[in-house]
Amino acid sequence: MATGELDEVQQYVVDVSLREDDIAHELRMATMELVEHGMLAPPEEAQLLGFLVGLISATTVVEVGTFTGYSALIMALAIPAHGRVITCDVSTEWADIGRPFWARAGVADRIQLEIRPAVETLDALLADGAAGTVDFAFIDANKDSYSDYYERCLELLRPGGLLVVDNVLWSGRVARENYSDPETDALRKLNSALHDDDRVELSMLPVFDGVTLAYKRA
Repeated sequence: MATGELDEVQQYVVDVSLREDDIAHELRMATMELVEHGMLAPPEEAQLLGFLVGLISATTVVEVGTFTGYSALIMALAIPAHGRVITCDVSTEWADIGRPFWARAGVADRIQLEIRPAVETLDALLADGAAGTVDFAFIDANKDSYSDYYERCLELLRPGGLLVVDNVLWSGRVARENYSDPETDALRKLNSALHDDDRVELSMLPVFDGVTLAYKRA
């Protein structure tokens, strides 16, 4: 399809399927005002995350990459009141934008924001005995560390837990054999590793910027 047709179809998808919480919508609009708004997960993708979290009755979620906390908010709305979303970032600059919206939505107490390198947070969780206790994990941060995040999140997941990895197609650059940069190469490496990883059931979806679903085998 031509670009115009793709845009038309995408708008149709939004029109007939998006059910966005009002407060989440406000946070998304506030995020769109930032120069860095390209890091925001599309609302249809965030809705998919919330759908999957609810589908597996998740109570403990780990997110690598908070940004303004839009996807954290969507997932927090999908878990029970006693659940928690542990979300990792290296700065509060953007997360502080989301905090008031988390509070207004009544889920601030379900969101545990960890400000330090995500590997440190994941290692701390493992050291505290959290291996095999996490229901759902979402990775959407610096691509050059994706393999490190994947291994730790997989260890944290319970058997039957679900891991979602974002941006695995990287605007198609991973498929261009002659294209190379640290982030693209890192994504290619992870994509290949997942293909051969018998610890998970796997499906890469060519939607958004590429989304991989990895279901941890028992």
